[in-house]
Amino acid sequence: MRIHVWGWFMIFVIVTFALLWVFQILFLQVFFNRMKTNDIVQIAEQMVKMCQDDGFGRESLKLSDETIEKFRTMAVENNMCVEVRDGRNRHAFAIETLGENCLIHGMNNNNSDIIRALGKQPDGVYYGWKPARTKGMQILIFACVIGSTKTPDGYLLLNTPLVPDNATINNLKRQTIIITFIMIMIAFFISFIVSKRLAQPIVEVTKEAEQLAHGKYDIVFKGGGYNEVDRLAETLTYASHEINRVDIMQRDLIANTSHDLRTPLTMLKAYAEMIRDISGNNPVKREQHLQVIIDETDRLTALVNDILDLSKLENGKMSLERNEFQMEQKLQDIIDRYHGLSAVSGYTFHLETDRPAKVSCDAVKIERVICNLVNNAMNYSGEDKQIYIKQEHLPEGLKISVRDTGEGMDQETVSRIFDKYYRSENYKRAVVGTGLGLSIVKAILKLHNYTFGVDSQVGVGSTFWFIVHKEDLRDEPAAGKHSSEKHFPEKHSPEKHSLEKPTPNDP
Repeated sequence: MRIHVWGWFMIFVIVTFALLWVFQILFLQVFFNRMKTNDIVQIAEQMVKMCQDDGFGRESLKLSDETIEKFRTMAVENNMCVEVRDGRNRHAFAIETLGENCLIHGMNNNNSDIIRALGKQPDGVYYGWKPARTKGMQILIFACVIGSTKTPDGYLLLNTPLVPDNATINNLKRQTIIITFIMIMIAFFISFIVSKRLAQPIVEVTKEAEQLAHGKYDIVFKGGGYNEVDRLAETLTYASHEINRVDIMQRDLIANTSHDLRTPLTMLKAYAEMIRDISGNNPVKREQHLQVIIDETDRLTALVNDILDLSKLENGKMSLERNEFQMEQKLQDIIDRYHGLSAVSGYTFHLETDRPAKVSCDAVKIERVICNLVNNAMNYSGEDKQIYIKQEHLPEGLKISVRDTGEGMDQETVSRIFDKYYRSENYKRAVVGTGLGLSIVKAILKLHNYTFGVDSQVGVGSTFWFIVHKEDLRDEPAAGKHSSEKHFPEKHSPEKHSLEKPTPNDP
């Protein structure tokens, strides 16, 4: 990059000075001739006007002293000879400054030829270039009519040398060479410094990115004072922090999954050996041991299914199968289903709905979302084991919320609670799961494009919620608020009470 910036800058400078040379030296004479001709035309217009103001040719063949003085000043300042003649081509006034190179005075007088050439011009203006006696010099001859072109009051003739001469051109060449050399040297150093300053931050970011590629995630990328590089550094720093966080979560997943796999596998092996060595001929104990094996196999199956389902959801390999159903009835069915799982634990479920609501979405996946939220509330509820499920109509859609009365979460935990493999430590009882339940909730709701979140306050509890958008709501007329309560008194069964397994879809 440094070489490219330097190279393009130098090309720009070289092209600039090449153009300067072309237009300053090669076309210098052309530009000068054109500019000199334009100046002479303007001067001639002024002189003609002054002659007309003095009444030359109509009232008198003489010019006023003021006009003569102005003519002399113009002639000297512009290095030109002036000749004023009357309508009969007779001499009236002249100023000579060019000496032997003058073509309208002295022996080189061409006035008659000039007047005849002027008479052929419909606009009464004639000019041309002729060689002077001095070698290499061109003389501009200009003539115009004073008054009407048909009946002229007089004629104005001017001539002036078309220089710059060779000495002037040579001086310009030497100056241009010196300036070109100096500017190329300055451009060389400026382009070198600028290219270095532009490339250095990118080189540093690249070196730091190489460390990131080798597994060093705690890198703070530094910019270089340029907005684009600073934004790149900030983005890479954010990406490195996110990669580091995901890496930590993945290590936690491996640790959690290894533990969750090791325990049931150990129990499967232990109880299989017990059946083989001890209870093989005892039908009662054999049934108990086989039931443990079945339960632990279910745990392994649920764990593997959660991981596979989350992978499919995040990779876009799982599609929605929309159908219409009553959300109020779905919530009631879910609570009724928990009777068998929570009768031993004394949970109380409170369901509150404002009115029936028909929705159009993937019923199976939304049911899993609600079950995962309820499971999460059971894991983290307070000692009173109260869980509140609520359905309410809002202007933006149908809101479903699940609230527990646990310890709640701080803002840092709230910001990470839906991340993969993350699990809060504020649970009240043994938690079965890998921390994937809320991640599955997040993936399903994002697949539906539903708004979701959590409101939590430390010491009060947490409320997880999502909103079914209005376009998926097939609403029905209001029928008042409904509420129901399911209470399952706790039973003292040591074997079952110690298991504390809320549901196979635990987060």
